[in-house]
Amino acid sequence: MTKVNRNWRRPFTWLLALVLVGAALWAVASAWRSDGQEAGARRLDAGQAAPLFEAVDSEGSRISLAASQGKAVVLNFWASWCGPCVNELPLIERLAQEQASKVSVLFVNVGESRGTVNEFLTGHGFEFPVILDATGRIAELYGVTSLPTTYIIDPYGNIAQPIFGEITSTAQLQSYIDEAKSASPPQ
Repeated sequence: MTKVNRNWRRPFTWLLALVLVGAALWAVASAWRSDGQEAGARRLDAGQAAPLFEAVDSEGSRISLAASQGKAVVLNFWASWCGPCVNELPLIERLAQEQASKVSVLFVNVGESRGTVNEFLTGHGFEFPVILDATGRIAELYGVTSLPTTYIIDPYGNIAQPIFGEITSTAQLQSYIDEAKSASPPQ
């Protein structure tokens, strides 16, 4: 009877191991296939409509993306603890000042309080208003999973160019904006 018991356990153990390996492979394959594509976690691609939002900025004003339609928009997601974000802010701020009549620049701070943001802006000598996204709602709309993330939006409200990571070249950013400004109306 012991021999029967032993013979029965070995195939069962192999079968169990095979099922566990299969389940693990299936889980990995499912995660790899989705690649962050679940609702709210998908990054937006060029040509997609930019999700509309309304929020309050660091000065207490109500801001909406819809108010910028008709202009190219630079939508920059950042945080004060993010080194690459801090590095690119002066470049984007300079562009915002030089092209205020042609380009709308919206800075969106992700996950920090008004006090933290205002203290950071004062400490670094920045004078631009910042949209406060303390809960991450706007970042989720845009599928922001890393900072900095910037979206160039054309005058018709479509993503013209997503930029993931630090912007280091004024010329490159300007070329993306020029491209967005020259976009054709949707048909």
